[in-house]
Amino acid sequence: MTMAQQELEQTPTPNEAIGEQLRRFRKARGLTQVQLGKLINYSDSLISLIETGERPAPLKLLRRADKVLETCGALELLHWSTKSSTLIGGFPAYIEHETKATALRIHELNVIPGLLQTRSYASALINAAAQRGEIPEEKAVERLNVRMARQAILYRDPAPSVHIVMDESCLRPVGGPFVMAEQLRRLESVAALPHVTLQIAPCSLGEHLPTTMPFTLLTSPKGAWMVYLETVQRGYVERDDETKIRSLSRTYDWLQVQALSCTDSLAHIRSRLEELHTMIPTTTVKPRSWMKSSYSNGGGQCIEVAPGHPGVLPVRDSKDPDGPQLAFGTDAWESFISGIKSGEFGSV
Repeated sequence: MTMAQQELEQTPTPNEAIGEQLRRFRKARGLTQVQLGKLINYSDSLISLIETGERPAPLKLLRRADKVLETCGALELLHWSTKSSTLIGGFPAYIEHETKATALRIHELNVIPGLLQTRSYASALINAAAQRGEIPEEKAVERLNVRMARQAILYRDPAPSVHIVMDESCLRPVGGPFVMAEQLRRLESVAALPHVTLQIAPCSLGEHLPTTMPFTLLTSPKGAWMVYLETVQRGYVERDDETKIRSLSRTYDWLQVQALSCTDSLAHIRSRLEELHTMIPTTTVKPRSWMKSSYSNGGGQCIEVAPGHPGVLPVRDSKDPDGPQLAFGTDAWESFISGIKSGEFGSV
């Protein structure tokens, strides 16, 4: 048997990979299969079959296990990563390193980095790619779920150190004013995390911008630096070319120095947000237009919506009809509902 044949035979199936990771997380928490089963309301026999790779793991089980085992969504991310066939070649390998990284230094152009994207913003980009025929439409949700699941690393304990330098072009409108306003508020909230540094490289840098390609530098748990780069066809992780890694590290240092300070970057983001607010239409809702949302629950927490307004969905608290109203962009609302259906916000 050749070495290539041995490696092929030893490559775990997606079910085996998920099962092995579940077993590792469970043992790290000092739990037996019986104990974990009781905590997530699944039988220990099913957990045993999943850990050996004999049965696929239900997504709901993985989400419950992520919560109980405090894995910051690692099992769900593995589920989507192994399931999705829409990811650019080489990106699944990067995700594996990203989940383990102790530090990330990201430079992005034209779009908000995936780790910071709202569901609505990401959905707008992915659906546009599907409309252009770049990915099958039926696979768009899988790609979206991968992107959302990756963001759990921002909230794990301990969290990686994350430094992001975004070109000002990343702040261009995507998905309309509602979607973009939500995205800019997301940038504000992430920038407030103690382990996140966010800077904007202004367009005024012109020819002094040291690079016109996005890249990510990241470290392994052992402290070794590597870099992730993409071409049009695929992405790849470079770990062995020390010259290239050192060169891009110097480029990133230059970017940090030339970019706006964190305070000025945040002020710039807020300035863009104020501009968007002037573009959001004010909608007058007739009293009889309100109806209870089907996504209200039976515990007294009810919301009402007023459909029929082009591009806008007004929302209010049914217990306070004279109180404040929120106006969602229809794309943002549909993305929010998709998140509820997929369990992103927990059970309802």
